[in-house]
Amino acid sequence: MIGIHKLIQKRQEIERLRQSSTLSLQHASRLEQSIISSWHRSESAFIPSDRTAAPLTNAVPNKQKKIPSAKLKCALQICEDELKHIADQSSMVLAVGDVGSTIIWSAASKQMRSAAEQVHFIEGGQWREDLVGTNALALTLKTQQSSCVFSNEHYMESIQDWVCYAAPVVDPSTHQILGVIDLSTVWKKHNSLGLLAAERCASIIQNALLDLGQHNIYIRGFSSPQVLINGKVIVLTPRQIEILCILALCPTGLNLEQLHQALYGERKISMGTLKAEMSQIKDILGDLIISRPYRFQAIVEADFLHVESALDAGYLEAALKQFNGAFLAKTESPFLCTWRDCIESRLSEAIFNAQNTDILLKHLAHYPEAVDALERLLELVPNDHPAHHKILKYQN
Repeated sequence: MIGIHKLIQKRQEIERLRQSSTLSLQHASRLEQSIISSWHRSESAFIPSDRTAAPLTNAVPNKQKKIPSAKLKCALQICEDELKHIADQSSMVLAVGDVGSTIIWSAASKQMRSAAEQVHFIEGGQWREDLVGTNALALTLKTQQSSCVFSNEHYMESIQDWVCYAAPVVDPSTHQILGVIDLSTVWKKHNSLGLLAAERCASIIQNALLDLGQHNIYIRGFSSPQVLINGKVIVLTPRQIEILCILALCPTGLNLEQLHQALYGERKISMGTLKAEMSQIKDILGDLIISRPYRFQAIVEADFLHVESALDAGYLEAALKQFNGAFLAKTESPFLCTWRDCIESRLSEAIFNAQNTDILLKHLAHYPEAVDALERLLELVPNDHPAHHKILKYQN
């Protein structure tokens, strides 16, 4: 544990930096650059000055559901007793957030339980940066790295007596970030080993993900379609990948006639052709696919399902991270073409309603064809802003 006098000095230095009228990224020598960047974003988010607790997902009528993560929730069921023990023995509160910084699971020691409840550091608490300002959950997801937010580095005054350590939770099969784990306590108990503890807890969840079994399927539908089983690419034809995408979008299953209609529409393709395709798929996937109706018998994740879920939850940044090209660009399936049109329309609507230029600039850099992001940025960024010239280079 770090001496109390050094911690007090650290708080005082942070407060001087916060009060500085010339605060800039040059202060990164005395403070993490990611913290200063987060302060700037928090200032521009117009967070209510009297906010003392994170909004709750069930506190606002008609609030869209938080993003589901079947694998993460299943893994937590396996390791929750171990995580609860860590929280209790360390006198900390431990929380797991989804990719939009909404807490989906938490455990608190008796020393931290009341404080956690008061600020809604509990299941359902929404800890997005644009809602509560600088915090470790959001910062870790933003940087995709472990982070520590100490005392008055937090934006919201009600948690400036806390120190928080967070680490990303990475799917060991797909290497996708599924969420974030955060360990928090009072600032006087700040420990230089706190980040290692958070990373250790993340590894506990990742080991639980491995223990879920050898039946994990991941489908990539954007840009270059692929199917992975337990992290290994499976050789399939484009038509077979289309079939698996349809089944992923219809988890309750389809009979042969329904699948034929979804895949071929009115095209003159025989039922026998589809039966042969399904026979080949079953030879490759074995018991992972069952019939009557045709459906998966395994945990299935897909980049396009993540985009859909992220949009359901209002997580534009998470949706754009997965969207990196057209969905099954060559498909002629009427079902998949309709779904593609729908998701692209929803994504464009979310982009045109976006206020965060940071997110849109990053999306445009990765996906220069994103005309909707370009148009929205031209609306948001004034002509005399330094970033305006960079945006114009994406115009044809």
